[in-house]
Amino acid sequence: MRDLLNAPDAEWQKERAKIEAEGWGAKLFSVQDEDGQWAGGAFVPADFTEQKWREEGQAWTSTCWTLAQLRQFGLPPECACARRTVRLIGDNSRWDHAGQRYWDGEVEECINGRTVADGAYFGVDVSPIVERLLGERQEDGGWNCERANGSEVSSFHTTINVLEGLLEYERHGGATPQTQDARRSGEDYLLRRNLFRRLSTGEVADEAFLKLSYPNRWRYDVLRALDYFRNASAFDGTSPDPRLAEAIGYVRSRQLPDGRWVQDWSPRGRIWFEIGDGDGQPSRWITLQALRVLDWWDKARP
Repeated sequence: MRDLLNAPDAEWQKERAKIEAEGWGAKLFSVQDEDGQWAGGAFVPADFTEQKWREEGQAWTSTCWTLAQLRQFGLPPECACARRTVRLIGDNSRWDHAGQRYWDGEVEECINGRTVADGAYFGVDVSPIVERLLGERQEDGGWNCERANGSEVSSFHTTINVLEGLLEYERHGGATPQTQDARRSGEDYLLRRNLFRRLSTGEVADEAFLKLSYPNRWRYDVLRALDYFRNASAFDGTSPDPRLAEAIGYVRSRQLPDGRWVQDWSPRGRIWFEIGDGDGQPSRWITLQALRVLDWWDKARP
């Protein structure tokens, strides 16, 4: 309604207000713990073990993944459920790494990027996490969760997580010359690679970047990146960068004759419920993302 139909604000906001009480949003709140968390943990469920991780794959039912999902659904940050959840998580949730308070962030850039996005969206002061991320930028302009283990080059995955966080932070009044500079350098890291190619050889950096999936969790793909650049363009008041053209052409080529796009794959692991009809089937969410990206590109480019 908002992105494709250009519905008046009052109409789409009325629909948005239903998220906490109907559909997928209501399902997530129905399984929320009394202390405000989900599955009893910040990053992994309380009962999760390394053996279960090996057998089942990473679990996606814990607090950080569920909160990010609600943000992406568009849960109004001022609604009663959101305010209660943010307060309880701040009081009760601690990161698995070393017991850090949830809204203080963790040590991994991917996790902190998503925490900044969620915190800024839901009205939490996450400026200390932002300051940390600004100091963790790699020389090539992006970020990498393996920096602490010695990595000196950036990661597509980590960079998109941090960029989404910085953009959300700026959209909610946190922009500074330092955040703007960091966001530009992270964007340039992706743009110099046409969103999916190696800078050194021009080859596809990872075939998984061309496989469309939702929810993405921490993983990168070209459509996720394009949707970020669409959001950034709207916020910055800029035209699409021409270096996005190859990725746009790829997404356009994936459209089915009936106008939809297919979900290529899903990561292993526990989930609360399926979003969509499964791998190999048309996806409403991916179709929405693709249509709004192409609409933005076609309207902005000559």
